[in-house]
Amino acid sequence: MSDARYPLPDLNTLPEDLKAKILEVQEKAGFVPNVFLALARRPAEWRAFFAYHDALMTPETAGRESGLTKGDREMIVTTTSAANHCLYCVVAHGAILRIYEKKPLVADQVAVNHRKADISPRQRAMLDFAMKVCLASHQIDDADFAALHAHGFSDEDAWDIAAITAFFGLSNRMASFSGMTPNPEFYLMGRVPKAK
Repeated sequence: MSDARYPLPDLNTLPEDLKAKILEVQEKAGFVPNVFLALARRPAEWRAFFAYHDALMTPETAGRESGLTKGDREMIVTTTSAANHCLYCVVAHGAILRIYEKKPLVADQVAVNHRKADISPRQRAMLDFAMKVCLASHQIDDADFAALHAHGFSDEDAWDIAAITAFFGLSNRMASFSGMTPNPEFYLMGRVPKAK
């Protein structure tokens, strides 16, 4: 994170709960995504951020059903983060999207223009709704919900789409203003076979 405007805290100086979670992520991913250390400079905000992140992105861990797949969630993040010009989130969540969808090109396609991407009509309707929430949420009306319903989405799914879009609007702005850069590891994830 050489271009970061705020110095990263030393992992060993962090509260034990943050340190444990960051080490868990490092064990799973093989590296520490920069966002985990960048936000750790304010532990209370880090806890609140990742609690809401986890509630939105892995609702099953909280015992909540959702009509969105993991790939759908990452597709929403990648598409709306591109609209918000957030390099960190497009690269990081684009990598996760490539892995979940098993399509190496899909993240690049939805980041540039989801309407021309190799995605299903259902996903296109989902992203149309997300982009309207991202760019013109004050214009959402019954017709936008009807377009989602036509593809099998419920009102609860619409809430999920909007909440993910809104949450990552916050994340996009924090990453961009602070100069957070994507870890180099993200660029090849889901593009080349993982080394054994």
